[in-house]
Amino acid sequence: MTTVVTKKFIQGLPKAELHLHIEGTLEPELKLKLAKRNNINIGQSTIEEVRKTYDYDDLASFLAVYYPAMNVLQQEEDFYDLAMDYLRRAAQNNVRHVEIFFDPQAHTSRGIAFKTVINGLYRATVDARALNVDAHLIMCFLRDFSRESARETLIEALNYQDKIIGVGLDSDEHNNPPMKFFNQFTIATEHGLHVTAHADIDQKDSIEHIRELLEVIGVERVDHGTNIVEDPDLVKFAAKNNIGFTSCPLSNSFVSPEMKGKEVIELLNNNVKVSIHSDDPAYFGGYIGDNYSTIADKFNLTKEQVVTLARNSFETSWISDQQKAIYLTELKEYAKNN
Repeated sequence: MTTVVTKKFIQGLPKAELHLHIEGTLEPELKLKLAKRNNINIGQSTIEEVRKTYDYDDLASFLAVYYPAMNVLQQEEDFYDLAMDYLRRAAQNNVRHVEIFFDPQAHTSRGIAFKTVINGLYRATVDARALNVDAHLIMCFLRDFSRESARETLIEALNYQDKIIGVGLDSDEHNNPPMKFFNQFTIATEHGLHVTAHADIDQKDSIEHIRELLEVIGVERVDHGTNIVEDPDLVKFAAKNNIGFTSCPLSNSFVSPEMKGKEVIELLNNNVKVSIHSDDPAYFGGYIGDNYSTIADKFNLTKEQVVTLARNSFETSWISDQQKAIYLTELKEYAKNN
């Protein structure tokens, strides 16, 4: 008989979060607060009215809410508040280490200075130490913007290299393959930055995009990416090379009713370092603990499988071997005593 993995166990489980878009943590309460602070008319005047706008049934309708919502982010303090709100929730979920995605082009394209964005977010990562959360920033390229925009963004980002740990790639994948940004990934790597990229689930040319990421660009992690199970040879490659895969069950459920849970289990069974994260939690109905609980309940995951998912999150994080050893020991002791 499978032992039920409780929400209490999952909440206290030491874990790393590696797939989290900070813009996707903009809760209705903060959105309304920032709109008032910056005198922006968002068309809603109550939290309940804002909450009703967080309603969509496909990627297009999600993005139609997601990007306009960012207009309330204007000042450095806004980005700080956004990140701190998330980091407090992360601490409540015993996230010990987090690598936060941010999309500078979504802000610079509407007139917000790069330094305003990164300084606010970075200040929050420093203050998160008081919450016992080790936080870092990953700058993402928006793949539906031009490669020239990505080049300019990377050049500016290198002025703040001490504040970012790596680069990623997100947004609309259709007709925007990874190789579009090959040069930017190469330059980032040459400057010592880590690299990851989204391979969203069930996209056109999913396998070809994953192959480009793994065999040509050489990413260290693939965000989402569970379609890799369609190619056993690539699965073997990923396992052999310790490639991390960051799966997000609640956001997956908006595209796939089974939230790619079977694929996660298959990857676990093939020794691929897949882990669980929350993506855009303000929009998809739950933070990291909710994502663990949802997949654990729906697929009757064992305690050992849940602990392995957490272990994989630390092992595929971009921290030193010494830091990993500390967190892994903490995880081992927690699993032993709970």
